[in-house]
Amino acid sequence: MSLDADQIVERRRLRRKVTFWRTLGVLAAVAALAVGVASVAGDGVSASSPHVARVTIGGIIRNDRARVELLEEIGRSRARAVILSIDSPGGTVTGSEQLFDALRRLSEKKPVVAVVEGIAASGAYIAALGADHIVARRNALVGSVGVIYQYPNVTELLKTVGVAMEDIKSSPLKASPNPYTPTTPEARAAVESLVKDSYAWFKGLVSERRKMSDDKLATVTDGRVFTGHQGLDLQLVDELGDERTARAWLAREKGVPENLKVRSWRTREVDSEFGWLLGAARGAVAALGFPQAAEFLTQTARGALERAQLDGLLALWHPRTDG
Repeated sequence: MSLDADQIVERRRLRRKVTFWRTLGVLAAVAALAVGVASVAGDGVSASSPHVARVTIGGIIRNDRARVELLEEIGRSRARAVILSIDSPGGTVTGSEQLFDALRRLSEKKPVVAVVEGIAASGAYIAALGADHIVARRNALVGSVGVIYQYPNVTELLKTVGVAMEDIKSSPLKASPNPYTPTTPEARAAVESLVKDSYAWFKGLVSERRKMSDDKLATVTDGRVFTGHQGLDLQLVDELGDERTARAWLAREKGVPENLKVRSWRTREVDSEFGWLLGAARGAVAALGFPQAAEFLTQTARGALERAQLDGLLALWHPRTDG
């Protein structure tokens, strides 16, 4: 059965209407996300007015120049104090060291108090040590003072499939250990020396910052995590509570008014964390036959996110390799 010309025209008109409303729906969803994000960034408090700065440490801690620059900017701002909100399983040794050093420099200009919201383990506890005061929720996890170096060894698997790896290197310990050959005693000793050296540095930080006895130091540096309640008795934390507890301490010890508004500070790097979202939105609009609208949508959403200064909203959990 064939369709007459009027029916064909009407169907095409209807298809264009459906496509238009679908496109409008996608644009509205992305715009709502951008507006919602922008509304919470900075909490509506100007950086040029007196306030308490809040910095969130979440996900895996690694070298992050943008975060260091953010802390330096806070140091130059009119923030009266800094609240470090921590919920992180740790990260790399060098990334944790970088963050600790930046926080200590900041504490020379502003009082810094850490609030452990969920977990401050390993490198995240190093970050907490950078604060002047540590508050933790009663059942938060703190500690995991130790260093770990992990690598797979697939030697037996390669034998099973009949594959052998060969290498030519300048010395026996070059690129050792590796997953393709059995670990030699010399290679194991070399890595062990790295772990011990970083571990000694970590223990030294705990000893220096927490002023604990040798007995307590031995207890808290065996790699375990502790609840905030346990950590209080072990001097890993100073108080149990939340951000309100931190504000009370700032008022009591540093003279920072409790009614001073809080401003959340975030870095401007968003592409790596929101690229998938922008790409999906652009692809959806382009698939509907509007490539120019897709490009406009991408640029508009990226600009909104950059203005919102998001950092770490979609932090991913990765296996911890060291620190």
